[in-house]
Amino acid sequence: MDRMPSWIRQHVAALRALLVLTVVTGIIYPLAATGVAQAVFNDKANGSVIETGGKTVGSAIIGQAFTDADGNPIPKYFQSRPSAAGDGYDPTSTAASNLGPEDVLDTLPVPGAKDEEGNPDEGKQSLLTQVCARSKAVGELEGVSGARPFCAPDGVGAVLKVFPDHAVSVNQACPATPFVPEYQGLKVECGKPGEDYATGHTVPVRGNVAEVRVPADAVTASASGLDPHISVAYAELQAPRVAKERGLAVENVRSLIDEHTTGRALGFMGEPAVNVLELNLALDKA
Repeated sequence: MDRMPSWIRQHVAALRALLVLTVVTGIIYPLAATGVAQAVFNDKANGSVIETGGKTVGSAIIGQAFTDADGNPIPKYFQSRPSAAGDGYDPTSTAASNLGPEDVLDTLPVPGAKDEEGNPDEGKQSLLTQVCARSKAVGELEGVSGARPFCAPDGVGAVLKVFPDHAVSVNQACPATPFVPEYQGLKVECGKPGEDYATGHTVPVRGNVAEVRVPADAVTASASGLDPHISVAYAELQAPRVAKERGLAVENVRSLIDEHTTGRALGFMGEPAVNVLELNLALDKA
């Protein structure tokens, strides 16, 4: 019998390799990895699902919001940190905002203007203004000062564009009153939506803030957008409000915080943190 042509033998060999690798990497390996995960890390492999009364209420490793239908915080619950994952804590859109410390200039919405989809122009908030707005909102919710450096009292970034004869508070849309009336002898004006201030010199103004009461994790999202924890400081800040709403002693609420505080990873990495979902479920049972 004549031998097969070399090109046919090459194709047959390639097909055999494809079939073997498909079986090994597409069937055997996934089954083995799944088996080991189920045997050794059963809870984590299945998403660390938390159930109450036979109903799934969330995951111990994925955060969630404790807000009403309008997005307002539910006062009797501890609040999670912000999330930039999709509409919030979306595992299919896990991500950070990718905004950095130099993102301080807002794009003010132009009244009457519409975007490419025909929706009203909403402008764009800088990272600084997002942080300032969150800090102001948390301060109001917890009954403390939400002031922090580089933030104007109305919850936007305190940033000026300085020109030879005047300065503009670019994040405060007219007719807002600028957070400072003048800067180095120059009159400060409010920002005009749609105006191009690119030629001005950008000057973030720190302000005189002696004490920052709102912790950093209350105003910034995690890198994944899925962090289920908050800092002990943020939990302690919320304790009086939660205790009042539930008619509990603050000491009892703080004891629950301690019970649901995890230590540093391996004893030295990171900081102690509080699992928000587990803490809120414990409160519901109290």
